[in-house]
Amino acid sequence: MKTIWVIGGPGCGKGTQCSKIIDKYGLLHLSSGDLLREEVASGSSRGASLQELMSKGLFVPTDVVLSLIKERMDKARQDGSTKTGFLIDGYPRELEQGLQFEKDVCPVDLILFFDVKNDTMKARLLGRAAVSGRADDNEETIVKRIEIFNEKNNKIVEHYKDKVVRINAEGTIDSIFNEASKALEPLFS
Repeated sequence: MKTIWVIGGPGCGKGTQCSKIIDKYGLLHLSSGDLLREEVASGSSRGASLQELMSKGLFVPTDVVLSLIKERMDKARQDGSTKTGFLIDGYPRELEQGLQFEKDVCPVDLILFFDVKNDTMKARLLGRAAVSGRADDNEETIVKRIEIFNEKNNKIVEHYKDKVVRINAEGTIDSIFNEASKALEPLFS
């Protein structure tokens, strides 16, 4: 089973591309953001503390995110809900998380980096904010999230340069997907 990380700034289109990749390759989609939001919605005490951090645009501790991902991967291996592998969306957010993931969970086979300009991310997020109702979609938080992302992502891309495929995510959904498919084909052919 393959493990693929999908990284990119907030609003880069990771979610849209992940849906298309899952349809084509049959990977199990694990979004750290979705897992965190599910935990918040569960009403658990862990969820309540996560809500507080996320509403301020701060990062959730690595061990919490990693345990949510690992729990879901272990369950999928047991129940057979994936035959091809895992598409990990929005994780790692910083190099230490990636190193910890590989130590505690499994090695990563490929990293897709959906690269977009800061202005594009901000415009897309402000557009999403109008309809999403997400606590982290406001202008002040968006600017902070983009700034933090850029600083931390550069270290991931540098460390994993042999596994990273940089995809220009400024184009159309289909052109971006074509680039992602070219990167993924060798893993599944």
